[in-house]
Amino acid sequence: MDRIEAMKVFIAALDENSLAGAGRRLGRSPAAVSRAIAFLETHTGTPLLYRTTRTLKLSEAGERYALACRRILADLEEADMLVADERSAPRGLLTLTGPVAAGEDVLRPLLDEFIDRHPEVSARLQLLDRPVSLIDEGIDVALRFAHLADSTLVAVPIGEVRRVVVASPDYLAAHPAIHDPADLAGHPIISMTHFGLDSWSFPTAGKAAIPQVVQFAPRLTVNTIRGAVASALAGHGLTRLFSYHVAEHVQSGALKIVLRDAEHAPLPIHLLTPQGRLSVPKVRAFVDFATPRLRAHFTRLQRITDHD
Repeated sequence: MDRIEAMKVFIAALDENSLAGAGRRLGRSPAAVSRAIAFLETHTGTPLLYRTTRTLKLSEAGERYALACRRILADLEEADMLVADERSAPRGLLTLTGPVAAGEDVLRPLLDEFIDRHPEVSARLQLLDRPVSLIDEGIDVALRFAHLADSTLVAVPIGEVRRVVVASPDYLAAHPAIHDPADLAGHPIISMTHFGLDSWSFPTAGKAAIPQVVQFAPRLTVNTIRGAVASALAGHGLTRLFSYHVAEHVQSGALKIVLRDAEHAPLPIHLLTPQGRLSVPKVRAFVDFATPRLRAHFTRLQRITDHD
């Protein structure tokens, strides 16, 4: 059996979380899928997958092997595309990642429209509130909100986003005024994992040499953006999120931004892709399609929160 073809079957099984699903995607029988994975396990001399009635679980060796397979298959696809006609139509599996909230609200609708326009493209969207290695995990395009370290990734600027503290107007009317970060110590805080569970930092003030840090015992801790927003809307306290998370609620007047003068500098937003992947038609087509739409979207939301 061809090892590259077996790797494709192995990765399809992981993506579908099912041997039968991999068979349907690749047009193979379940028995052929099982034989391909058994071939790889015999070749490597170690179990790669543990099968249950409902799911597939990678062994420790399987996790390392899957990362290597994704890199190999991506490199092979790129090599094929480099020698193909430049006008080749986008085709194949496009893999994207981004934060959960932005992925659900922004990336997923764009991806729906994109694959409708390109019927030979299928897509896999992995939404994670943590950075992933694009190369190791076979990701074509990532949406990132952060200052970028030097790397071999190609970064396409999309816009910028601020970290803002918000509360409902009713809450603010019923509680002491907030003029300085230190005032937060007397307020109930709705904390979120990525924005500080028991403290928030603010830029240096006046002649201070170090950032201001406000310690608190959160009234509520949640691990989703929607949960934090919902509690703030209901008047249960203050929360800190990215400006795009709350822009629509700020525009409607349901939330108010406080401590504008104590905000950190905005964070840049980029689309990232591994070096060389832009030469692949499906990746180039998606970046060209998504970039102007994402720029318009985040520019509109930034204007809302700049002038609430």
